[in-house]
Amino acid sequence: MNTRIVSFASGARWVAEGWRLFRVSPVLWLALVFAYLMILVTVSLLPVIGLAAWALHPAFSVGFMAASRSCEQRDKLEVGLLFDGFRGRPAAQLVLGCIYLALLAALIGATTIADGGSLARWMLGAKPEREALQSIEFLAALLLAAALYLPIMMLLWFAPVLVAWHAMAPPQALFYSFFASLLNWRAFLGYGMVAALVTVVIPFLVLGALLFASAGRPGFNVMTLMFPLLMFLMPTLFASVYASYRDVFRSDDAA
Repeated sequence: MNTRIVSFASGARWVAEGWRLFRVSPVLWLALVFAYLMILVTVSLLPVIGLAAWALHPAFSVGFMAASRSCEQRDKLEVGLLFDGFRGRPAAQLVLGCIYLALLAALIGATTIADGGSLARWMLGAKPEREALQSIEFLAALLLAAALYLPIMMLLWFAPVLVAWHAMAPPQALFYSFFASLLNWRAFLGYGMVAALVTVVIPFLVLGALLFASAGRPGFNVMTLMFPLLMFLMPTLFASVYASYRDVFRSDDAA
């Protein structure tokens, strides 16, 4: 399989391409995202196996890739596409999911070196003391987690779709995903900058403007503003992953 190296500008366009694919069928995209969130929340609440929700991520990512491809080809978008990753080679997707879960567990464990476990407890649902959350050690743990998550993201970015559409074994898919991401660091830098602008900077500025206009006493719940925004951002970002795959592996015909 040939991996293309694309430009910074190409990566910067992936978010816009994701938005274009979302606008093909926004109602069904929102239905897909809502169903996905409900499934993850339900699984995460189950005793003992709640953490297994993270292991489902690779298979569901294939579903969003299938939905994006359907929008690009102007085929009918169906909610059933969300489960596309569970139909073909589900065992391989589960292997990827278990690897992802193990890497996340190692990441969480590593952060305890920086802050004694405050971030780990917070990520696992506990409520550490406010002083711990405001400490330099907690900030250091956050920065460490971000640094460690980067290679995990590179490993899993393309791996699920390479397993599903190119019949790769999980180790081979992880290898291709990591080095395809590494070789395209300029494109991913452009993508990351635009994604940060759309998901962090612009919402922060809008929220800041509303707080300023209301003298710090908004007549609305912040979550009533953030939840609809999140529901529109998530399908856009999911579809942008397909845009990155299409650019980097354009020369190969997906199965």
